[in-house]
Amino acid sequence: MSRLPEGKCKYKIETYGCQMNAHDSEKLAFMLDSMGYIEAGNGEELDLIIFNTCCVREHAELKVHGNVGALRKRKEEDPNLIIAVCGCMMQQKSVARDLVKKYPFIDIVFGTHNLHTFPALLRRCLEGEPVREVWEHNDALAGSNLPAHRKDGVTAYVNIMYGCDNYCTYCIVPYVRGHERSRPHAEILEEVSRVAAQGYGEIMLLGQNVNSYGHGMAEEWDFAGLLEQISRIEPVKRIRFMTSHPKDLSDRLIEVMASNQKVCSQLHLPVQSGSSDVLRSMNRRYTREDYLRLVDKLRGRVGEHIGLTTDIIVGFPGETQEQFLETLSLVQQVRYHAAYMFMYSPRQGTIAAQMPDQIPEAVKKERLHQLIELQNSITGQIHQGLIGKVEPVLVESRSKRDAHAVSGRTDAGRMVTFPGGDDLIGKMVPVKITQANPNTLGGERIDEAF
Repeated sequence: MSRLPEGKCKYKIETYGCQMNAHDSEKLAFMLDSMGYIEAGNGEELDLIIFNTCCVREHAELKVHGNVGALRKRKEEDPNLIIAVCGCMMQQKSVARDLVKKYPFIDIVFGTHNLHTFPALLRRCLEGEPVREVWEHNDALAGSNLPAHRKDGVTAYVNIMYGCDNYCTYCIVPYVRGHERSRPHAEILEEVSRVAAQGYGEIMLLGQNVNSYGHGMAEEWDFAGLLEQISRIEPVKRIRFMTSHPKDLSDRLIEVMASNQKVCSQLHLPVQSGSSDVLRSMNRRYTREDYLRLVDKLRGRVGEHIGLTTDIIVGFPGETQEQFLETLSLVQQVRYHAAYMFMYSPRQGTIAAQMPDQIPEAVKKERLHQLIELQNSITGQIHQGLIGKVEPVLVESRSKRDAHAVSGRTDAGRMVTFPGGDDLIGKMVPVKITQANPNTLGGERIDEAF
């Protein structure tokens, strides 16, 4: 067991899963920075490593097992190395128990509900005590206002709510993140004002279902009203948000997206399946027709240019070939700009994991392959159609592949790379699209006022 003195550690945080987890890791980094710890550079020796885990799909869990297991020999050679595992996987009793049994050299285990207690847990570890502390129940909004170590100089993540009350039959999130809790609007506005003053021009609002923000609060606030208030904070250039549940997407929110220039014309709207029967089995509480009406409304009010993205699961228990073809036809009809596509992965403790008619892996793989082929073709066609158009791009960083280029996103969320230097980072730049690649666009800066 490690007994390193505080202030001498170099740390690394490995994050799996969604933006909520990424923001939790930013909060952990701030706690460590405040204690005098230093983030390790690439290839540097580590004194502390934290695995912030995800349990939404089996693939993420297997990666955690592989990466923790790979440290066994290193831990034997250096007993002072501190290994901590936190996040959604640890909120599942059986998963946490099995992980510790398999890898007893793990020093600290904690969950999503007691993230804010990490400094105290680390001190206990430094005193020679193995730490296994996972709170079963969330303490309302404990730790919701924790500062974060934000690396990106353009986009700031801001939590507006936690948890989920939807209980889709395939999803583990309500069990590991707890019930829905909305942060007070004044607290959110104060955080946005603070990070905007620090130079973050784009705000990404986070929640498992941002459309239900304000439900159950004494004060009468909804998500559309929150967006309007945030847009009045002068330094803010753009506002994005995720994730939205189709059943809670209000006409008022659509109107704000259509009329407010700071709210980006981008929406991640998970459909999960194109079959009403499968959607009913998933407990999604909308039909195929309901979803398509929403898409028509969004394109009618916000505009045809809106960047629609989605999540899709293939091989849900009982999904027939005909129902899968309904998903393909919906994708063809909606023409998403991009999609996150997955094979159904049974999650222990969910209703769907106990359903009959589980689909064979080979069938799921073939369906996923067909879906990916279709979506890639659609994305390519959309990108080709943008060549020659001028798009406002908020520059985020230097290009990872070209030292003489920068990258940023359009209003609709498409990544564009074009020649430029560090002086453009954080600025809104007019860019003419000249190249269309499968995942990104290429362009050139032009002299044009918006």
